Amino acid sequence: MNIFKRIFRIGQAEIHAVVDKMEDPIKMTEQGIREMKEDLEQSLEAYAKVKALAIRTQNNCEKKKEEANEFENKAILLLQKAQKGELSPEKAESLAKEALLLKKQLLIEATELEKQATIHQNSAEELHKNVDILKFNISKWESELSTLKARVKVSNAAKMVNRQLANIDSNSTISMLERMKEKVEEDEALAKAYGEIAMGNKSKVDEINESIGGSDSVNNELEELKRKSNGDAEI
Repeated sequence: MNIFKRIFRIGQAEIHAVVDKMEDPIKMTEQGIREMKEDLEQSLEAYAKVKALAIRTQNNCEKKKEEANEFENKAILLLQKAQKGELSPEKAESLAKEALLLKKQLLIEATELEKQATIHQNSAEELHKNVDILKFNISKWESELSTLKARVKVSNAAKMVNRQLANIDSNSTISMLERMKEKVEEDEALAKAYGEIAMGNKSKVDEINESIGGSDSVNNELEELKRKSNGDAEI
């Protein structure tokens, strides 16, 4: 059946060799699922028709059996009328035979209808199995498709990150860091040099003031010690 050919074709998508040849596995899987849903719709319609035919055939069979029973009852009534004198025995027996012949024919037809009903019922059951298989496979492949889409997103994201990482030149990055380090060292050395130059640019006035200030401080401290010493001696 075309249904199972499509199922088999979609199932082949799991084989890596086939997947590698696909231009777009997601689109192909989506198309396969759409075809399976179309097949499911057709199978459901066929199942409903065959099931209805089986029911109608069985109903006709039961109707034939009921009619056969009615003719048997009519044959009995005819014989009873003959016994009561309401009909001549010859007439009653003739009509009773006709009724029994009709009963026999109806039972033959009922038997044939019963066979047909069984065939239709078996066909309906087979179609129902196919419908269940289609439903299962559609559900399975929809789940697989959802997983495939998620994997594609993750794969694309990983590929993009790896591509960006691959485009980074590690040598140029190291060189840039080395140049930055050298620049910082140069700036530090330059700052130190400016400091030393600033210390060396003191004016003579600054040197004189510092010298005088230092001497006065020492002399004052010396005079203070002398006064303390004289005071202690007088005591």
